Amino acid sequence: MKWIFDDLARACSRGVTSRYSTSFSKAVNLLAPSIRQDVHNIYGFVRFADEIVDTFHGYDQEQLLNKFEEDFYLALKMGISLNPILHSFQGTVLKYDIDITLVDAFIRSMKMDLYKTQYHSIEDYKGYIYGSADVVGLMCLKVFVNGNNDLYEKLKESAMHLGSAFQKVNFLRDIKNDFEILNRSYFPQVDLRNLDSQTKAGIIAEIEADFRAAYVGICELPAEAKLGVYAAYTYYSQLLRKLKKTPSADIMETRIRVNDVAKFGLLLKSYVNVKFNVI
Repeated sequence: MKWIFDDLARACSRGVTSRYSTSFSKAVNLLAPSIRQDVHNIYGFVRFADEIVDTFHGYDQEQLLNKFEEDFYLALKMGISLNPILHSFQGTVLKYDIDITLVDAFIRSMKMDLYKTQYHSIEDYKGYIYGSADVVGLMCLKVFVNGNNDLYEKLKESAMHLGSAFQKVNFLRDIKNDFEILNRSYFPQVDLRNLDSQTKAGIIAEIEADFRAAYVGICELPAEAKLGVYAAYTYYSQLLRKLKKTPSADIMETRIRVNDVAKFGLLLKSYVNVKFNVI
């Protein structure tokens, strides 16, 4: 009857995606059924780790994260875990031979969120983004190429740029919450108390460059993954356009969103563009 437990664990990972991010959940549902679950499994793992460091205030977050990490490695060794999220994730790691150093880098960045509040150097900033976002893109890429290592190596840089772009957009639109509640400032040498239009324009230009590099790789993704990834790219690109039009002072006072009608339009546009090979 172990199949019941396996099925329940997979359902838990899907539930994490749908409850925490409706937009990402919709994008994942545009992936081919053959790879959809494994992306849910990856998301469940990274979301739980992120929740520990971002929202579990009043608890021993360091102990919780360390235990989460230990339990993952035990699950990987045994091939099973009573934590359904870890059980699903370890199965995906083994199935696609995901490099364990990617998981290590991710956990390392999560641990940085426990004690590091400012990133003064470009090197530290890039290091955090690599661990918190780029490696997640690489884990997903392993699933997308389904064992084609040549294609994986070819698309690695683009996948990392896409992860960076998504993360930096999140930094910019969550800037108020990160700064005022979590006391974090990710952008190096930026005074968030006095965010001006020139500084914001520089951040926007950096993200736009990431998106351009990412688009090249999206065009070469296997058919099973292209629509879902392109839909996520389109959604985040729209967020960036809205952030670009928003005055610097307003970014510090509100969280930019894309309404449901606009989201539906973006999904429809993505489908048409991929269906007719516009990208």
